[in-house]
Formats: sequence, C-alpha cells, structure tokens
Amino acid sequence: MLYRLLVDFSESFSVLNVFRYITFRSFLSFFTAFFVCWVLGPYFIRRMTQNQIKQSIRDDGPESHKKKQGTPTMGGTLILLSLVVSALFWADLLSPLVWAVLIVTLGFGLIGYVDDYLKVSKKNHRGLSGRIRLLGEFLISGLVIFWLIQAGHIPSVLHLPFFKEVSFELGWFYVVFGSLVVVGCANAVNLTDGLDGLAIVPVIIAAGTFMVFSYVAGHALIANYLAIPFVAGTGEITPLAGAIVAAGLGFLWYNSYPAQVFMGDVGSLALGGFLGITAVLTQNELLLVVLGGVFVVEALSVITQVASFKLTGKRVFKMAPIHHHFELKGMDETKIIVRFWIISILLAVLSLTTLKLR
Repeated sequence: MLYRLLVDFSESFSVLNVFRYITFRSFLSFFTAFFVCWVLGPYFIRRMTQNQIKQSIRDDGPESHKKKQGTPTMGGTLILLSLVVSALFWADLLSPLVWAVLIVTLGFGLIGYVDDYLKVSKKNHRGLSGRIRLLGEFLISGLVIFWLIQAGHIPSVLHLPFFKEVSFELGWFYVVFGSLVVVGCANAVNLTDGLDGLAIVPVIIAAGTFMVFSYVAGHALIANYLAIPFVAGTGEITPLAGAIVAAGLGFLWYNSYPAQVFMGDVGSLALGGFLGITAVLTQNELLLVVLGGVFVVEALSVITQVASFKLTGKRVFKMAPIHHHFELKGMDETKIIVRFWIISILLAVLSLTTLKLR
C-alpha cells in the first residue's frame, strides 16, 4: 500500500503531493504492470514448458490449430500478478470499489485457474463443469454487487446510453441484472479467446475506454458537465484499468502471432469479469454491449449455432465461435485478428461519443 504511505509523508514533503492525483498514479500503475508482465514473461513461459502446462486443442477444431498443440497456457496468471502488484503500489486499498474490482477479477481468475488445471491434468479441453463454473461466477458477482448496494456504494439504477436523464430504478433486482452483465461478459471474452492475440487487444481497448469512464464518473464536476451518472469513488478504478491495459500489452508481446503463450481461462474469465464489474460500477452496463461488441458477436454466434442445430439440425456457421467460421472459409488467421482489432477500436470511439451525446 505504497500510495497511502507516500500520502502520509506528503504533509512533511510537499513534493509527494503528486501521488494524490489519480492521473499520476494511473501512469505509474500502467508502467508498473507492463514491466512486471514483460519482464516475467520469458521466465513464466519456461516454467510452464518445463512443467508440461500446455494447451490442449479441440479435436473438432480447424486443422490449422493442430500446430498450436503444446503451446504453454495459463498466461493470464501474468496479467493478474501484474494487476495485484500495481494495485498494492498505486491503488487506494481503502476504497470499497477497488476491492470490488479485485475480488471479482481474482475470483473469476481462480475459477479459470481450476478450469485450466483440470484441462492440463486430464489432457483435454473440457475442464470444469459448466454448471459449477457458472454457479461460482454468479455467486462471486452477486455477493459483491449485493454488498455494494447494501452499503450504499453504488445505486441500483439502470441508465440508458445516448439519452439524458433516462433511467430505471431496479431495486434489488439490480443484483441479478448486474451479475448477468459480469458473468455474461466474462464468458463472452472466454469464447473470443481462440486465436493468437484475438481476445487480449479488444480487452485492452475496452479497459482503456473504461479508464476514461471511471475517471469522469468519479469526478463530480466533469460528470455534471457531461450529464453522466456521478458515482463517488469510481475514479480509483482508473489505476486498475491502466494496469489491465499495460499488463495486456506486456502479455501481447508474447501472445501475438505466432503465440508463445496462451492466456487460458484464468486470463479470459478474469479479464471479462473485470470489464463486467467496471461497467456496473461506472453505470455503463448497457454501453458494454457496444464497447464489447466483438465479444457479444462471438457469444451470439455460439448461441445461434447451438439453437439452430438443436431446433433444425442445421448449422448457421461452419464452426462457432464466429472467428472459426472465417478461418474455415479460408481467411488468414492474422487478417481475422487484425480486423477484429479494428472493429474494437471503432466501437470504443463510438462508446466514447456517448459522453457528450448524453
């Protein structure tokens, strides 16, 4: 908790007052997370290789994926470690919203870790039971959101993006709604994690966008000027979002095509949980559908494929999630990845326009 220590000494040494500024701590958090992830990356990859913690490839997957068999996995552990180190140094650990983000992110990461461990130990891609995984995710997100509402840290109000002063009081039903947002986002990111670098860059872009949203939502004057919901304390999420962006970049250094390491469920579930709970805390639950459009489409492609096959016996896509459909149509893997990145950037810019449109 270096931040608090430095603030305490700032009364004696005025130069330390700079650490009171969220923006300054966010920059420090960014570079701390990046270097932790980047420096530890080679060591982590070697250890995973030595311990035979490697990716199992689906038998029914694209033929081109067979060459990925044996690539070290569980690289999301690097991202979470970088987040924790940055949080210990530069986040205000007295903030309940900071703890809410950390509990959800690390809790979902733990579920992903168990899932990955079972996959590695059994040498297949099935892992943890879907029901048990969902139960754990809903339990973690539901308890955290219930606590936040009960303690008065967040309102139980749903705001519509693109509209001023249009909101709905959901009461305790918000616990269910908020949990659906968090769990849905986590599993959508998990489905997107199928090509080298495909999931991490949209996560970086979304987390970077939430850096802006969390800062302005926690600043009373800016929030009032932009006519967006003011939620006291959300500014403290900004250093955490900065850490996710930077750790994602550090991870991308080794995850870009051809990947030296995969993030695994420990990474995809944790990062999706982070985006989901941040959307809840900043009152941008519905906007997450736009910002995370790539994740939404990936999830919908799976739902559509399953529903169509069960109802008609026919498949809509050659394979789901949809990035595999494009692969089987002959599109190069790197072209699919970069185009998804471009779409994510466009959706992030569209999301940011709502700040003024509201």
